[in-house]
Amino acid sequence: MGSSENKIIDASDINYAIYKLGGWENNYEINQIGSSNEIPVTESTVDHVKLSIDEVRRAEFEINNKTVNGWVAIAFQMNPKIRQMDLEEAINLEQKEYDNIIQELDSLDLLDNDEKISLDNEDYLIYKLEKECHVTKSTPANEHTLNHYREEHKKIENSIN
Repeated sequence: MGSSENKIIDASDINYAIYKLGGWENNYEINQIGSSNEIPVTESTVDHVKLSIDEVRRAEFEINNKTVNGWVAIAFQMNPKIRQMDLEEAINLEQKEYDNIIQELDSLDLLDNDEKISLDNEDYLIYKLEKECHVTKSTPANEHTLNHYREEHKKIENSIN
């Protein structure tokens, strides 16, 4: 991670995803975006999140001879509660969660596009976005975000073990 000291970015810069810590209005069991405590604060970040959601939804997998989208497949594999559901119920829950998360994303209070943000701050979680083949890789852009990122990974590892 390069030095972020005194580097200023625009809120509209599509090369960065900017979040604040917070919570979603609804509870989400399938949509992993909704299980995060990172809430987008810029229009370009909301657009990036929506693209990511839709990309996973477009992926198709077979479960019990039925084609499901990527979110249902991931939830089915990772969440025992979802595995115990009737598959049709899980598909319907994913659709409901998708509708809710899109509605929440569309109603967020966002920063103005012309606002300037210092990379060297602790008010926001800032990730540098880089295309790697067909995948967008997000790298913490400052120490505050890196620390949060490490803590989140510890929580995930602990929940798996």
